[in-house]
Amino acid sequence: MSPLLQLMASAVALMMAMGIGRFALTPQMPRLIAEGQFDLTAGGLVAAANYLGYFMGAVDGMFARHPHQVRLRLHAGLWLCVLLTLASWAANGFWSHLLLRFGTGVASAWALVMLTSLSQHVASSHGRARLGALVFAGPGVGIAITGFLALGAHLLSLDSAALWLMYSVAALVMLLAVLPWLPRAHLLTPATTNAPVQTHPRQGGIARLAVVYALYGVGYILPATFLSQMASQQFQGQWLADLFWPGFGLAAALGVVIVSLRGPGRTSVWLTATLWLQALGVLACLLGGGIGLGLGVLLCGAPFLACMQLVMQRSRELAPHATQRNAGLLTACFALGQLSGPLLAALSNHFSGGLQPALLLAAAGLGVAGLLVATSRSDQRAAEQLATPV
Repeated sequence: MSPLLQLMASAVALMMAMGIGRFALTPQMPRLIAEGQFDLTAGGLVAAANYLGYFMGAVDGMFARHPHQVRLRLHAGLWLCVLLTLASWAANGFWSHLLLRFGTGVASAWALVMLTSLSQHVASSHGRARLGALVFAGPGVGIAITGFLALGAHLLSLDSAALWLMYSVAALVMLLAVLPWLPRAHLLTPATTNAPVQTHPRQGGIARLAVVYALYGVGYILPATFLSQMASQQFQGQWLADLFWPGFGLAAALGVVIVSLRGPGRTSVWLTATLWLQALGVLACLLGGGIGLGLGVLLCGAPFLACMQLVMQRSRELAPHATQRNAGLLTACFALGQLSGPLLAALSNHFSGGLQPALLLAAAGLGVAGLLVATSRSDQRAAEQLATPV
């Protein structure tokens, strides 16, 4: 099967699993709150349930050791994203949405971990590393699609149930279109999934990278979850508010394209830059107004998926023979960080009546994550100099 077709199918599958299955709650949040299904604090808890499911799915994905286990999780994750989105059409109230978002969290994590491992193996084995990087643009395009569908629903005065139905139909069409072309799980061998951790000094970087990815999860998830709600409050429910979320998705896809064009090496430099740009974007959201939110969309959106791509690239540089295990480990740490974000938002809204304290903590976390990457690069250079014979 053509590697180009496999990579394109992987991008579309991530477009569906992440853009719709994973992030459909964000453009729905203003509608669900306006319909009285829950308030902003409860909305944070619903989002947290999604990230808890994401964590559990990622941890489970780490232990998929055989091709049939990978295949089962991949296809179950993709189909559950479709079916649970359809079930959301009939959901009403806090508990039903919480349980469904938990399920889509598990499903989207399975899809992400398996597709990341499979698609990047295809890309590396066929010398298509740059094309493999573009697979990560899929979720950004998916986010844009959910945003434009939400805008259409707003203009047509449709409720949240109708929008869930639109999302599920779009997800089903995408899945049926790419199922025959997805990478095959038998391409992976145990050496590329669960190789034992070596004791080479560079392997210590995986632990630091996991901490960085967890802090990134805390930092980006607040604007990613509540951007539509903040825009809805700013524009008092006007249709202009629905432009910010698709703008976030398009910026994210563009960021992946830009990072994929970089020269070889310098992954850590680019990763540091994306983390610090997102920190500035979170602070921009605190400015309020259309300009502040617009800067937040650009500075948080453009580095969003690029940062994910760079973290996975860095993990392959540190441990090239354990791609699936490390993808699962990093995704689990990412999910823990994401789980903390909405909980912080719920506490922030409960005690201060807004998201400002939570956003400040998120920006600080992204700043620290960038500092950890920058210092690891300095430590590595120092170690290489010491190891060089004089």
